[in-house]
Amino acid sequence: MMAVALLCCGAAASSPMVSPNGKISMEKQGNRYVVSYQQKQVLELTAGDASWTQQDNARRVEADYTMLAGKRSHCVNVANEYRVGQLVIRLYNDGLAFRYEGNQEEQTAYRIAEGTKRWMQQWTDSYEGFFPLSTTAKQQAVPSYGRQYKDADGNCVRWGYPALIEASPNPSEGGEPVFALITEANIEQGQSASSLFNGPSSENRQASSDGRVVTDEGEANEGELFRVVPDETLNPSPFTVNHSPWRVVIIGTLADVVESTLVTDVSDANKLEDTSWIKPGVVSWVYWAYNHGSDDYNIIKKYTDMAATLKLPYVLIDAEWDRMKDGKTVEDAVAYAKSQGVRPMIWYNSSVGWVDGAPTPKFRLNKPEDREKEFAWCEKIGVAGVKIDFFSGDTQRNMDYCIDLLECAARHHLLVNFHGATVPRGWQRTYPNLLSTEGVYGAEWYNNVPTFTTKAACHNATLPFTRNVIGPMDYTPCAFSDSQHPHITSHAHELALTVLYESGLQHLADRPESFLAQPQQVQDFLGQLPAAWDETRFVSGYPGESCVLARRSGSTWYVAGINGTDEPKVLTVPLGFVKGKKHKATLFADGEPWAISNKKLPTAIPCKPRGGFVMVID
Repeated sequence: MMAVALLCCGAAASSPMVSPNGKISMEKQGNRYVVSYQQKQVLELTAGDASWTQQDNARRVEADYTMLAGKRSHCVNVANEYRVGQLVIRLYNDGLAFRYEGNQEEQTAYRIAEGTKRWMQQWTDSYEGFFPLSTTAKQQAVPSYGRQYKDADGNCVRWGYPALIEASPNPSEGGEPVFALITEANIEQGQSASSLFNGPSSENRQASSDGRVVTDEGEANEGELFRVVPDETLNPSPFTVNHSPWRVVIIGTLADVVESTLVTDVSDANKLEDTSWIKPGVVSWVYWAYNHGSDDYNIIKKYTDMAATLKLPYVLIDAEWDRMKDGKTVEDAVAYAKSQGVRPMIWYNSSVGWVDGAPTPKFRLNKPEDREKEFAWCEKIGVAGVKIDFFSGDTQRNMDYCIDLLECAARHHLLVNFHGATVPRGWQRTYPNLLSTEGVYGAEWYNNVPTFTTKAACHNATLPFTRNVIGPMDYTPCAFSDSQHPHITSHAHELALTVLYESGLQHLADRPESFLAQPQQVQDFLGQLPAAWDETRFVSGYPGESCVLARRSGSTWYVAGINGTDEPKVLTVPLGFVKGKKHKATLFADGEPWAISNKKLPTAIPCKPRGGFVMVID
């Protein structure tokens, strides 16, 4: 539900725009806007035409809606909305959002001063990269599987969302630092997604310290983006909308950032009439152990049996199911899963990204008539959902294609997980059958290169403050054994990721024999693990160093924390918000390899290097 009301107190042309709680303000100074938090400057940006000066009276905008999955089931937010020319600006209590109306050309740029701490990912088609701490925009471009953007000195000039900056100290005495997380929301049919670009432009041939918002329209030539003719197999819709997506900046303390629902607050409401069939859940997943798909019926049976033993609701039948060995078919695998009380999901190649040399099945979803036939067949044989992989960036054709897939899947009661795809931008509210999206450098990278082994712990402790803030994240967590390359995080660290990371479909990475060799308490934990949360609280931590979050499902709290460093660390666990409890919890902590106990709620928990913990408070 969205309500809009005219405020009694209008704003003069030169007066600051303010959030309802008065903490966030935005004021035009020359051709820039200065954004402040408690009267301390946080960010400078340009937006709209510099000649626009007339500022309309503020209107109150209220959002009140429910989510079937995510960090909070009941979301409420309020904003003051202003208009400056063709720019619509909303100041919420936890940030700001603005968009262009009419045919106004995008003129947005964020100034991130040198010396400012930032955690930014170099842009790739699949958004699979690290968020390293840096204080400069001059960072050498890292090798990428997709398109790369770098200047003559080899520095990256294109950056993906979200981008986190430590904007300023809190002006209140002894207060926490103030952060800003830059992203966007509400991509519609006929729109491209965007990213930040600080390379040369036609007006300025030198690289800039400003991150310009640039839409993705294909390949690049000398730092300038231009449109690529869409592939005929996609049948893109000619429909376009008369406004841009929302440009979003979440602002406040780390708690404000982590707990924010601003991305879905500004996105279109749920478009599905019936959502009773949408059930978040935990999934057994084959790829981690075998670095291969699902062409072996007997292996699929192993993962189905594991799901049944652990009481997981789903099993994923991964790539290559159309080439199953020994005379078996995917329908046999689906039937077996259903016979064991496990709901099967199956994998598809989107056939717009990696096609040549990529796994099958291919080209089954691109044309509307083929997509309709395929999803109708899935529904008929009892498939619960689809994992669609290997998209090719943020172009309009990809955005239109994803929306078409979500709408068609919903007609056939299919859950959706996008892999090798762009990051969430609010579709999880508009199409609640979208329960997860990859768009993250996750645990499957233990299969690909050795880099992840030593960097995983720090990266894992950065994701709750960056990528996972904006929507569900299919990291594929929790591996106690090793894949092609070893991991050096503790068992408790790995278990903590299942709570720390929010995903409506939580794919467990490890092999059946590894999960079933764990203590019964761990197996029971996985079988009872929620994949949707009623409430999320930030407890403690700092990007790359540690993170402790508390998530509530019904009356049960799950508290998870990880140490992102190579040294022992004591994680603080202030849990004053847990009320009406007996103040006892089941604690899974670092041991040899486990230390499992029932105890009163601790205020601090020691962790090994790269360690962690989980508490379940009933």
